Amino acid sequence: MSRADLIFIEMCKDILENGFSDEGAEVRPKWPDGTPAHTIKKFGVVNRYDLSAEFPILTLRPTNFEKAIDEILWIWQKKSNNIKDLNSHIWDAWADENGSIGKAYGYQLGIKHRYKEGEFDQVDRVLYDLKHNPYSRRIITNMYNHADLMEMNLYPCAYSMTFNVTGKKLNAILHQRSQDVLVANNWNVVQYAVLVHMFAQVSGLEAGELVHVIADAHIYDRHIPLVKELISREPYPAPKFVMNPDIRDFYAFRVSDFRLEGYVAGPQIKNIPVAV
Repeated sequence: MSRADLIFIEMCKDILENGFSDEGAEVRPKWPDGTPAHTIKKFGVVNRYDLSAEFPILTLRPTNFEKAIDEILWIWQKKSNNIKDLNSHIWDAWADENGSIGKAYGYQLGIKHRYKEGEFDQVDRVLYDLKHNPYSRRIITNMYNHADLMEMNLYPCAYSMTFNVTGKKLNAILHQRSQDVLVANNWNVVQYAVLVHMFAQVSGLEAGELVHVIADAHIYDRHIPLVKELISREPYPAPKFVMNPDIRDFYAFRVSDFRLEGYVAGPQIKNIPVAV
């Protein structure tokens, strides 16, 4: 039985049983028919995943492993803010006529900053510190740049990573301001688990723990019956995560360098309504 499934089930149960409903309040998100999209939420959800024990992908339903990796490479490796560099359509609704999502996500990671050691963007600074100063307590990235928020087509949801080396293990905290639990929870967990594995391998380290901190973990009103059905399912064992062991350059990774062995999952939930 996958540990990621158990974490997801317990989180959803807690939200449904003990969460706060904003029913009746004025909310920003709307359903495609214009109806307000209300939620039930929990504040300050913290989930911990031991990446050395198993890969944290849901088996209750399939998570699109390849597309999740493609997006994380788009943000962290290509440092792109243009959907023309992305091999899926998940950002189409937020892009302008030129394909840009504004000064968001990858754009922020690619901005160079001055340090006493020279100029680095945020990703290259992480790589530098993991190589030259792995026990630093300052290995942090942040995409929530207040100066550029008005030029972002969507404010960053998963916005910050804090990396920390303990012995030979690379641990990380993913900070997320808001999350649609049904649509995005495991997608983000899979992405950042892969990212930790990538940084660990190119830095001569081992993947340790991923801690996912969600300020506002919510289930939309129209998702409640879908979530209840999902968490009633029987989980399968976690698959084996395999990454090309020969790659030592962070920028050399491709989607084809990652695979899952023995991934078995329940049926997909189709036609999930998405609030915008």
